[in-house]
Amino acid sequence: MDRRNFIKAGALGAVMTVVSPISFSAYGNPTRRKGKSGRLNLSFDPYELQLRHAFNLAKSQRTTTPDVQVKIEYDGLTGYGEASMPPYLGESIASATAFLSKLDLSQFTDPFAIEEIHDYMDSVAPDNCAAKASVDIALHDLLGKIMGQPWYKIWGLDPRKTPDTSFTVSYDADPAEMRAKIDDAAPYKVIKVKMGLNQDKELVEAIRRCSDSPICVDANQGWTDKEQALEMCHWLNEHGCLFVEQPLPKEMYDETAWLRERSPLPIIADEFLQRLPDVRRAAQAYDGINIKLMKSTGMHEAHKMAVLAKALGMKVMIGCMTETSCGISAAAQLSPMADWADLDGNLLIANDRFDGVRIVDGKIMLNDRPGIGVKILK
Repeated sequence: MDRRNFIKAGALGAVMTVVSPISFSAYGNPTRRKGKSGRLNLSFDPYELQLRHAFNLAKSQRTTTPDVQVKIEYDGLTGYGEASMPPYLGESIASATAFLSKLDLSQFTDPFAIEEIHDYMDSVAPDNCAAKASVDIALHDLLGKIMGQPWYKIWGLDPRKTPDTSFTVSYDADPAEMRAKIDDAAPYKVIKVKMGLNQDKELVEAIRRCSDSPICVDANQGWTDKEQALEMCHWLNEHGCLFVEQPLPKEMYDETAWLRERSPLPIIADEFLQRLPDVRRAAQAYDGINIKLMKSTGMHEAHKMAVLAKALGMKVMIGCMTETSCGISAAAQLSPMADWADLDGNLLIANDRFDGVRIVDGKIMLNDRPGIGVKILK
């Protein structure tokens, strides 16, 4: 039995039958609906995420992130998704809404046809990974509500095994703003440091004056010399660093493999990696991968990537963009599979529209709401 039929069979057992007038409400309680649409109905709206602090990266700075909020309705239930599109992804509100406008999900009467729907989306247009992820997340939210279960349970994952999430800090030339960012990170047990600027060591030293929490580093392809990268890895190892994410440009594959052989710290792929076919090649130059739903086209392929990476002996990190709790809660369903997590995107914005996964004493805490575990804030 393939995975789709296995999941579908489990759903049928959970709710008696998908086409029955008996279904599960948003909290898993049986409710009776009067009418059934029988087809998937997709709708979407642009939404700009407002960052609480400026995000300073190796190659850019921003205070907002373009986003599209998505809903899929079926038989009286609603699944929520989103597409978050930082500029480096090459997507925008215009490209996402143009792609979503081309989709006709009403042709699908079976919401469990995940593979077919992904094949259909790929046939409509290539790329558009974040836009496809928004549909995938909404579809998973919907399916979980049909089954009355959160996805971590459907996947058979143990919620007690969720890791701590890191909290991201980037450099700021304003000392007061820099201190505010470090203060924001105080409740978290791991601090993620955005590097690739001229002030890399200065930033770590500023953090160390305030905190002895472990750090992890994301260079965002900002180091361009392998010898310099190796020197930084040794220096970071002496300053309580756990790993280094994408130290060199993704095109510097051989140099990254050279660095991996010599680095005292694990080297993790980010920009190098997008979808499932990239995992095997990453295994030859990196110690692990950072899986992000907005690059992997959503939960369906992200789960496959995590399974394959584990089979190849790689470390797995579940990451994010700046997102609402919708996207973060979707990614968090995978977090019991992860060695590390960087799921703070909702904590970095000022206009979250959802209540979902919580962080308690730095640890990701999954809830029992079906689907991706969110409810929309009124």
